[in-house]
Parts: sequence; structure tokens; C-alpha cells
Amino acid sequence: MLGADDVLDPPPRRVLVAGTAGVGKTTTAQRIARAIGAPHTELDGMFHGPGWTVLPDFGARVDEMTSAPTWVSEWQYRQVRQLLVDRADTLVWLDLPKPVAFVRLLRRTIRRRLHRTVLWNGNVEPPLWTFFTRSEHILRWGIAKRNEMRQRVPVLAADTPHLRVVHLRSQREIERFVGRLRTRTE
Repeated sequence: MLGADDVLDPPPRRVLVAGTAGVGKTTTAQRIARAIGAPHTELDGMFHGPGWTVLPDFGARVDEMTSAPTWVSEWQYRQVRQLLVDRADTLVWLDLPKPVAFVRLLRRTIRRRLHRTVLWNGNVEPPLWTFFTRSEHILRWGIAKRNEMRQRVPVLAADTPHLRVVHLRSQREIERFVGRLRTRTE
């Protein structure tokens, strides 16, 4: 695996950003997209329909998006993970400490709920008390899945020789990595 200071040659053109809920996948993906001059597509917006339903054309839309020569997106949703990996050249793994990820997720969830932030296709975060009643509540899901990437990404790196994996363990490393991408493309 590569780190924040390793040179990516050739420069990345099809990038996935992986990590547990709350680590900043979407924000980092947007920044990488700007740095390399590629479009960013947020998979959550392609997946979640009104009322948190799954959009029926999700797989087809991901197939179309990843057919482009350049793109940046998040590595999530089991049904398209393999397609994403097959077409990506770089995976950036945000492996922040568990307490950092949880605090960020908690803050984001509370902020979105209190402000009734409209997310994808008219959806808003459910009431905070549903943490206790819904197993799929984002905070419960984040806690349950917090170790999944630490098991999945090293196996992926070993089994997928065409995919460069960049392992970033802190916000400082994320800043250095994105800054180096921006410098390289200017």
C-alpha cells in the first residue's frame, strides 16, 4: 500500500474513496476530483430514492458513470463494489481512528437532523430517537461496520494488482495527499 507522500505515476484518473461512515469520504472525493480535474459522483444520490427507497436503475447508472475515462466516487454499496474496483485505478482508504470517525459521524448526523438538511431525493435524517429503534440508523450502522474496511481493504489490495491503494490514517495525511495531487496537476 502507498502513503500520503508516495508518487502516483501515472496520475490517478478513476478514483475510489473508501472508509467507514463519518471519515469524510464524500468531502475527500470532491477534493480529489477538483485536484485531478475529474467529475465526482456521490453514490448515495444514485442509490437513495424518495423515502429512502433504493432506486431501481442504481446499477445501470454506476455502470454508465464508471465507463467514463475519468471519475471519482466513494467505494460503497455491495452490489456495485466489484464493478467500481474493476474500473478504478486508485483507491484512497481513509482509515482514521475510530473515535475520530464516530465523533464526526455523530456531529454530522445531529447537524443534519437539527437543520432538517435535505439529502438525496428529498430525504432527511430520521429523528435522533430512532437510534434506539432502527438497526439501520446511520449511527448504529457506523458502529456496527467500523471494522469492516480494516478487514476488506488489505485483502482487496493483495488480490487486485491493477488497483493502487493509498492508505491515509489522519486528516493531516489527507491534506498532504490532496495537496500533492493539486500540485502535480497544476
